Amino acid sequence: MKITSLLTQYLYNHHRLDLPGIGTFLLDPSAINALENSKQRSAVLEGISFENNPNLKESPELVAYISAQTGKMKPLAAADLESYIEVAQQFLNIGKPFTFEGIGTLVKVNLKECEFVPISISTDKVREQLNTKETQKAATREEAAPQYESFLSEPALKQGWKKPVIALALICGLGLTIWGGYAISKKNTSKAADSAAIISDTTVVDTATAQTPQTDSLEKAAALANANYKYVLEEASQQRAMKRYKQLRTNLWDVKLETNDSVRYKLYLLLPSQNADTTRVLDSLTVMTGKKVYIEHQN
Repeated sequence: MKITSLLTQYLYNHHRLDLPGIGTFLLDPSAINALENSKQRSAVLEGISFENNPNLKESPELVAYISAQTGKMKPLAAADLESYIEVAQQFLNIGKPFTFEGIGTLVKVNLKECEFVPISISTDKVREQLNTKETQKAATREEAAPQYESFLSEPALKQGWKKPVIALALICGLGLTIWGGYAISKKNTSKAADSAAIISDTTVVDTATAQTPQTDSLEKAAALANANYKYVLEEASQQRAMKRYKQLRTNLWDVKLETNDSVRYKLYLLLPSQNADTTRVLDSLTVMTGKKVYIEHQN
């Protein structure tokens, strides 16, 4: 589900939406009930108000909600919310209106304040969001378990242990793959060096017919053994890339950062290429980061 739909859903269900760096949307429950029971196909939702607050901090409840609905880790859910807020602020800072789906439009009137303009909303959309709320309540009663936990959080009372075990298995599998590739690469390099030493000790060289392809082959074999695949984890803006870089470094990932234009930054890993199961590594990295990971060929 898109972040825009999740924000709308959160406001309809909780009647308050705090957006860091922008402000707070408030919803009158009576207004949403009136729109839900309306026979019109669409109507303006008058019960929404907006309070400017550029100093507002990130809402842990909102991040937990996004994490639960998307299945992503909380740091990734927070990063998605931050990216969306950045886009909204960019529009507002250049004087363009920004519309929040199912909520309304903000227009910046001066350096610190935004003006809120209600929009026409589909009554079917309102009913859909409220039905989602009822479904969530029923699931909460049946499971009696926390809703706002990611698959790497602490286990729930009944079946939450499965997700951390799966995550641990993925981490172990990725670690074994990386270690295995490194060990094989190191072993092959050692064998190539030993073979070169034996040949040089036992072979009588005819200077008249000596050729260089043998040396070239050894150099190519050593270069191949030491080659790495470049796994690109994500491309993002400077602020987003630096935040993600620190998160991964904190989790002991040997992640690297590069940029060509100081606008878009690339987060990547260098892993041994020889005998590497690239499909398995790509799948594991994609699951763990929540982003589509790909291999970039190096020149």
